[in-house]
Amino acid sequence: MELRVDVASATLHVEVDGSCDNPALLLWPPGNSTVRVWDHLASRIKHRFCVVRIDVRGWGLSKPKNLDESQFAFEQYAKDAFDVLKYLDIAECHIWSQSWGSRAAMVFCATYPQKAISAAFYAANTDLPDVPAQREGTKRAAQLRQEAGIATIEGPKEFNSHSDPNAARLVAQAVRKFDLTTIVDKLTMPVLIGTGSHDPNLVSSRVIASTVPNAKLVVFENVGHNAILEHPSLALETFLSFQDRLSS
Repeated sequence: MELRVDVASATLHVEVDGSCDNPALLLWPPGNSTVRVWDHLASRIKHRFCVVRIDVRGWGLSKPKNLDESQFAFEQYAKDAFDVLKYLDIAECHIWSQSWGSRAAMVFCATYPQKAISAAFYAANTDLPDVPAQREGTKRAAQLRQEAGIATIEGPKEFNSHSDPNAARLVAQAVRKFDLTTIVDKLTMPVLIGTGSHDPNLVSSRVIASTVPNAKLVVFENVGHNAILEHPSLALETFLSFQDRLSS
């Protein structure tokens, strides 16, 4: 189901898969990515969850009504998600995020803890990103997977295509506007942190895992910065195992 949801100063593109009788799962995308980045995984979990995906304002088909830079902030993205859940009459949900999206997801969970049943933050990082190191780690991890005979699976198509390129360039600047270290202690829900062994974010992920009361860190061997695209079967297996433990 595709929806257009009007929120403060933007119209958001939203997709919902699966039965709304199932527990809700809100997916947060990695940087410069649209709802399409989750296509290969959403199809495999929609039997178990009501899967909610939102194009962050400025990315994909979501359209801000203006280019006021103050709206491109994690607080606003979190409020947008809250408003979408309210529109869908979803009282609470599980969270699954990747890379850049884990930053936004952490802000959402800290701001609206009553909404988050659990959270899986992949490639979690409270420091500023080291993009060259992320690329180098991802390249090295790909070589190691190839040597280990782990097949590369073709990912989703056109997951970084945006209807408004000018707005899209403003979205990620939220990283420099918010000190994520100030909210880590507010993440009181069960938390899974999944980070690649060749991801420079692993340093920060370990700190977060040692700080959050109910957190567990899983290190993805031979994975770089983006587990859901590099090794989707491992990313999904780890997420579902986390969910199974919660329900046991």
